[in-house]
Amino acid sequence: MKKTIILYFSLLSLFFVSCQKPKVPTNYSESNRPAAIFPDYHDVTVPINIAPLTFVIDEDGVSFVTRITAGKQEWIYGGREVCPKAKEWEKMKKNEKMMVEIFVENTGKWTRLMPFAIHVSPDSIDPYISYRIIAPSYVTYEDLTIRQRCLENYDESLIYGNMSNTDEKDGQCINCHAYQQYNPERLQFHVRQGHGGTIIAYDGKVERIDMKTGKTVSAGVYPAWHPTEKLIAYSTNKTGQSFHTNDNQKVEVQDTYSDLMLYDVDNHKVMPLEADTNQLDCFPFWSPDGRYLYYCSAYYEKRDTAQATTKEFDMILNYKDIKYSLYRRSFTLSDKSFGPRETVYDAAADSLSATLPRISPDGRWLLFTRGNHGVFHIWHSDADLCLMNLETNEVKPAEELNSNDVESYHSWSSNGRWVIFSSRRTDGNFTRPYIAHFDGKGHFTRPFELPQRHPNYHRELLRSYNIPEFMLGPVTIRPQAFAAEVRKDSIRATAE
Repeated sequence: MKKTIILYFSLLSLFFVSCQKPKVPTNYSESNRPAAIFPDYHDVTVPINIAPLTFVIDEDGVSFVTRITAGKQEWIYGGREVCPKAKEWEKMKKNEKMMVEIFVENTGKWTRLMPFAIHVSPDSIDPYISYRIIAPSYVTYEDLTIRQRCLENYDESLIYGNMSNTDEKDGQCINCHAYQQYNPERLQFHVRQGHGGTIIAYDGKVERIDMKTGKTVSAGVYPAWHPTEKLIAYSTNKTGQSFHTNDNQKVEVQDTYSDLMLYDVDNHKVMPLEADTNQLDCFPFWSPDGRYLYYCSAYYEKRDTAQATTKEFDMILNYKDIKYSLYRRSFTLSDKSFGPRETVYDAAADSLSATLPRISPDGRWLLFTRGNHGVFHIWHSDADLCLMNLETNEVKPAEELNSNDVESYHSWSSNGRWVIFSSRRTDGNFTRPYIAHFDGKGHFTRPFELPQRHPNYHRELLRSYNIPEFMLGPVTIRPQAFAAEVRKDSIRATAE
């Protein structure tokens, strides 16, 4: 009985100690280095409507105390994980800046690490993003989904999953979700293998389209919605993978043929732009006024080599020599015609390769990915983001956004004040979304990783994010409705 009473009071004492509010130590030494935290939110700028930033302290220590000060208020947190509640975060964001102090106890002594700021921009961000969640593999896609996430909180939901109409044995790839002017009611994505085709939803009407015609090498692949018309530009691609045995890059994804086409949503009509077997056109994107179609392109002719029996094998042997530059074509809506190509940025002349042109909503800035070769930069650790001033034609690396690893797919917010992009900077294996503010004058702030309710979430998620896109709201069509449409007979497009 005596032992039971002692145990009871010990547990009761432990309960009261654990419920005590953490206190900022009064005696401590100063450190001249910042605290190691994950995600790294040191001196970042966040939008006024972003969800709370949570982080975990990666320091050796026995006890931890964090104080966040904003205006005349302060909030104290104990333990390694710092997770402000929604109501606390709303109060913090009313100030232009919040200061974060981290105190660590070791061997009975406290140390305050170098404080840092989190800046709050009055520029809001689009409330939703969507992305594909995929395992970092080269041959499997049995568990692949397109999901959407509210940036104002942590809510995430399914748009469509590849297991809705298939099983592990057959598999089904889904990819290339895209929206017209950030509108979640006007979207498209592809399904491959069984029940293959392109799902197009427009103001409540959903169709599955078979775009493969005798005049194109493939169905539509990489999409770009016209900003105002029911038209979608696509690349058509013959794509393959090759694997390296003595290169630090794991895999090379190449197009051995690619071209551009225009799809008329109302009339289910495909209009190829041209067919040049030596010109590799890819990744179209419209100017905000719809007057120009931007894209990347590389020129490659088969070489006279004894080793290469086909052009495809020849391109595999000489993959580092394939360099893409940026071009555009004028567009006339009345007859849906395109003008001749115009060079926008000749990256190949600098022995570099530029892909994924994305123009800011005000039409002044062109953000693109640049690497040493090729078009599929998500596998290239040398890939960086670059910014072009379309008024002066000046091109410069977006140094504030880049790291020592991959920076690839990127999108502008609808107000042009934020960008989101994919990066492998955390561990070199998994792509994660990063967000940064743009001042409209050519400068970005330090990017921050997509916040999560649990700060270690991205350390534990063994999946990559692919194609982060901003949205003005959530997709309201249920995944089951998409699945039902996928099972129906497709509408066959005709070629002009």
